[in-house]
Amino acid sequence: MTNTLIVIPVYNHGATLRQVVKDCLAIHPEVLVVDDGCTDGGIETIQDLPVEVIRHTANAGKGEAILTAVVEAKRLGKSHIITMDADGQHYASDIPAFLEKIRNNPRAVAVGARLFTGPNIPKSSRFGRAFSNFWLRVQTGCKISDVQCGFRAYPVVIFDAIKLYERKFAFEVEVLVKAAWAGYPLENVNISVHYPDPAKRISHFNFLKDNVDISLLNTRLTARSFLPLPHRQYTEDTEGKVSAIHPMKSLRLLLKKEKTPSALAMAAGLGMLLGALPLIAMHSISIIFILGYLKLNKITGLAVSQLCMPPFVPALCIEAGYFMRHGHFLTEISMQTLGYEIFDRLFEYVLGSLVIAPLLAVIMGLLVYMLAWIVKVQLNKTG
Repeated sequence: MTNTLIVIPVYNHGATLRQVVKDCLAIHPEVLVVDDGCTDGGIETIQDLPVEVIRHTANAGKGEAILTAVVEAKRLGKSHIITMDADGQHYASDIPAFLEKIRNNPRAVAVGARLFTGPNIPKSSRFGRAFSNFWLRVQTGCKISDVQCGFRAYPVVIFDAIKLYERKFAFEVEVLVKAAWAGYPLENVNISVHYPDPAKRISHFNFLKDNVDISLLNTRLTARSFLPLPHRQYTEDTEGKVSAIHPMKSLRLLLKKEKTPSALAMAAGLGMLLGALPLIAMHSISIIFILGYLKLNKITGLAVSQLCMPPFVPALCIEAGYFMRHGHFLTEISMQTLGYEIFDRLFEYVLGSLVIAPLLAVIMGLLVYMLAWIVKVQLNKTG
């Protein structure tokens, strides 16, 4: 017996199901087929094979089929499941690569990275992959090669750590984003892929409905990622939040969550840079988007950016810009200088921020690095 269960969700892929199951059994002895309401008689083709079959009375969606498999995997005492499609696009010969990934990093979600080098590869698949990869990086900061690939290895415990609402194709996007938010690493596994002739290919992906579902999901996930609220791994601290007002306590909290001094310094520097630029009404969104894309700590960037709130930093930028234009500082504060000449002040704000923002960013980055290094040393001494 092994700790991994191969899971094959199937809905009306009777022409390919038997061969897929046989190929899996040749590599791995424990295979579960989840019949998601098949009506084509395909399940009857594997009745003589040593596999377990669980049936849904009606088609409930690929996500629901995988969750059914998770329940069974728990009952059997399995630590991981490997999911693969029943349409013959995946090769069972790639299963050992997933098993190796599980051995090397049992906490990781391993996602197949399809090598699009063969014939009959749909243009929609190439575009869809690039589109999904981009939004995953925006939402999580994680970069993987093929968000849409269904050939994956999941730790079973992950499904107790996250809440999932999607049950159809959008499930596979939701589970990756929320797994990353919960602190589970996402890793690539290079796999081959077979696309049959378009006339022979069977797909249950509804181009309109499923794309709408995925777009709505991406909208919700992106909106959540923009909120300056910590995800699960930061809620363990019961005493407070990350803020610029309590820098040492905040650094201690973040460093305990496996953040490094250099990563925190980068996040703080970028937060200060963006906070000092005249991105009126766009500071928080810009920080969340850019730091999220670069996989830097958004909470740190947002906390530091609060130091740039008016009036001090904007006034400093305006003074710098005024000096660059006129050779002396603005000393008169009146309706004339701040009212009638408002567009001049805005120009000077932009001009001065090009000097002040990078300078403050460097200072803040160095300061955070030194403080984080001191806190890291203290944490290492105390165990």
